[in-house]
Amino acid sequence: MEHLFEDESLTDRKPARILYLLYRNHWAKLLWSTFYFLIKHSPVYVLPIITANLINMATKPEKYSTSALWWNIAILFAVIVQNIPTQVLHISYMSKAIRYVEAGLRSTLVRKLQRLSMSAHGELAAGKLQSKVLRDVEAIEFLSRQMMLSILPAVISVIVAIVITAGKNLSVTAFFVLTIPAGVAMVTFFRKKIRRSNSDFRRQIESMSGQVSEMVGMMPVTRAHGLEQTEITKIDNTLSKLRNKGYKLDIVEAYFGSSAWVTFQSFQVLCLAFTILLAFRGEIPVGDVVLYQSYFAMILGSITQLINVYPNIAKGFESIYSVTEILLSKDTEEYQGKRKLERVRGEFSFRNVHFGYNNSDRHVLSDFHLNVKAGECVALVGASGAGKSTVLNLVIGFSKPSEGQVAVDGVPMEELDMASYRSQLAVVHQSTVLFSGTIRENITYGLPSVSDEKLAEVVRMTHLQDVVAQLPQGLDTAIGEHGGRLSGGQRQRIAIARALIRDPKIILLDEATSALDNESEYFVQQAMQELIKGRTTFIVAHRLSTIRDADRIVVMKQGRCVEVGTYDELMAKQGEFYQLKQLQA
Repeated sequence: MEHLFEDESLTDRKPARILYLLYRNHWAKLLWSTFYFLIKHSPVYVLPIITANLINMATKPEKYSTSALWWNIAILFAVIVQNIPTQVLHISYMSKAIRYVEAGLRSTLVRKLQRLSMSAHGELAAGKLQSKVLRDVEAIEFLSRQMMLSILPAVISVIVAIVITAGKNLSVTAFFVLTIPAGVAMVTFFRKKIRRSNSDFRRQIESMSGQVSEMVGMMPVTRAHGLEQTEITKIDNTLSKLRNKGYKLDIVEAYFGSSAWVTFQSFQVLCLAFTILLAFRGEIPVGDVVLYQSYFAMILGSITQLINVYPNIAKGFESIYSVTEILLSKDTEEYQGKRKLERVRGEFSFRNVHFGYNNSDRHVLSDFHLNVKAGECVALVGASGAGKSTVLNLVIGFSKPSEGQVAVDGVPMEELDMASYRSQLAVVHQSTVLFSGTIRENITYGLPSVSDEKLAEVVRMTHLQDVVAQLPQGLDTAIGEHGGRLSGGQRQRIAIARALIRDPKIILLDEATSALDNESEYFVQQAMQELIKGRTTFIVAHRLSTIRDADRIVVMKQGRCVEVGTYDELMAKQGEFYQLKQLQA
């Protein structure tokens, strides 16, 4: 399904076209479902005819035989009984198509999220993304069911009723046909109001979802500072806006539904009067009054059904519009190379690199030059905003220079296959990213099989053996969401173990010890020493004492490299690095 949304011409985000694309490979199932629907729904079409026949037989028995009566009854029973198998077949084919599209759409969204650039993820709140993947896809699935269970039956019923009526009386048919433009006019009048109300409500739901996600993440800070009422007030304000948007939507839909009901009930009264007049004049049999009333009621019921389901269609279309914000986004991974390095050594070259973020004239990096040898440990230091983390993002490939070039082992990063390249590096952030599984699952994340011997060795190298020994299930102890049952130092050592077990060629340490106490920092530093042995390492650190053993220290200022040297060389020079060190003394 994913390739359906890679068409460069698909930029208009029209919901009807997107829906067509989603079901393009499932038309056969939908056609079979429609075929069985026609058969299973046949009692509704046959009953008015047989009822009219029976009434006509009762009013003029001399014109009919008893066998004709029983034949009509037998036919009616036959079309009723067949409903069981044909209903199951109708739902079976329909469900296969809808369930496949639902799962495929969620899978496509997840795949697209994995391909979006990190800057795009930075602009999208987690709660909003969850709303798109869960709520919006569910609304699209509901829309699909409404179309198959409400819209399609209603359209077919209108067509069948008009065709049968046309075969008996054209003047009555003309009266029937007048109801269609009335329904269209009703939808046209309310369409913009319903669409606007749905759009406002959907955006407010996404905003609410994002705030709830943020509130949960902020819970430790909120509780620690006694700010519970502040968060409650903030959420209550959002809920108030959501309530008002929902109320406006409900009122618009109420006006829409009641206006449609009054209009079509008036039509039905006129139809009854018209057919009774025809029967009174002897132009049609008495039984045909019931037939026409039944079919007219069927048409009105179908049009009313379409009218009533329209708000749900509008919600579904709004959800389609919502998910296309992700599906049709062009803000994807900037590097699209295909070249795979057989063996990554870890040699880097930054040549005349400039980098600035979108919608900003300021360059984070300006004319940045740096050559890093394979296996070398390079520390990046400088004030906040100097561009240190940006260099790490360039190494990972999250960011692409606006000018200049970054090369790995002499190969420009534009040519590299990012998935293959990134499998050779490991990143340890200041804020450790763990999931709510066991210690074993967090360390071996993404690795299909790891021997117990190798895992035990990594645990020993990262000084986790004492931690594991104190836990009730050892390595198989669940650590809670985001590792909430562990200390900061323990979480950081698990992150380092996760990096170490991959045996990467390139290591990136981003403020890996800045948030730790002295004892935790000692153990983490010991683990880091094991991690960086023989590997190209980039370290970003504010604590300058922690990078004394780096092969080279790169001092950055306003996006430029202003000093490079060993710890002792830079201290002896008494330049920028010396000044930074004095500030921490």
